[in-house]
Amino acid sequence: MALGTTGNGPILSPEQVEGILTVPVQKASVFLSLPGLRIIDTHGPVRVPLLTGSTAPSWHGENELIDEVTQTFDEVLLLSPSIKSIKSLERYSNELARQSITDAIGNIQTRMVNDVAGKIDDTFFTGDGAVVSLERTQPLGVLNYSGVQEVTAVGVPTLDDLHDAEGLALGAEVDPSRLVWVMNSRDFVNLRKLKDNGGRYQIQPDPTEAGKYQLLGHRVFVTNRLPSNLGAATNESNIILMDPSKIAVARDLAPSLTVLPDLFGDYDQGAIRVVCRYDAAVLDPDGVVILRGVTAPGA
Repeated sequence: MALGTTGNGPILSPEQVEGILTVPVQKASVFLSLPGLRIIDTHGPVRVPLLTGSTAPSWHGENELIDEVTQTFDEVLLLSPSIKSIKSLERYSNELARQSITDAIGNIQTRMVNDVAGKIDDTFFTGDGAVVSLERTQPLGVLNYSGVQEVTAVGVPTLDDLHDAEGLALGAEVDPSRLVWVMNSRDFVNLRKLKDNGGRYQIQPDPTEAGKYQLLGHRVFVTNRLPSNLGAATNESNIILMDPSKIAVARDLAPSLTVLPDLFGDYDQGAIRVVCRYDAAVLDPDGVVILRGVTAPGA
């Protein structure tokens, strides 16, 4: 979708920005595409209350006093004022925009959307939650969440390792129908060759959706935003088994995509600026299982 401009630049409605930026970014991002992920659109900080205890139901007879329970709550704060925005400014030649036989600005826009989606995936999977002056300025990635369940020092993954991860999730009473695998392409290729004792491949095409795959009955998502150069020998990676509904994402309702045709007028150059703001946090760390220290055969 090309961007129209006026003499003073484009005038885009929120609906146009949603169609040009918000929706395409969500489709291009592996993380934001995970089924069941809780995406909260907001104009400001979001406080998500977390119940920290049981409501302690018990059996009572007729006319018996019902036990009273006072609940305690914790909370997760998303999009605090200290959280920075993702911003990008791309210059282009006005001569190129005028003479190109293709939609040059539209192509730049598409590339910027994909790059923003990549930055979101980088951060939401591996981000370290950068802190400045005791305040978090960037989201923390899944691999660095505290309290998640782990299968450590995996090496070349076996079928038992995968069952161990699934067992941890089921032991925490995570709904198995919500579980998904997330891994990089190297690990996907290697697990694609994994067979059981009957010679059956464990990663199978998803019968419900063409071009998708399942492992132990759970959907597989592949992204190279999960690195494969970790560890002392720079040959390790991580595989994630998770229930995306246990993670909340806050998305600022005021993103912008602006064409600035005369920003660099002295050079006959314009620019496209993208600004958007996201945050994410785990609501229940038991819903995330990480296989750490995964290596490839022969590595």
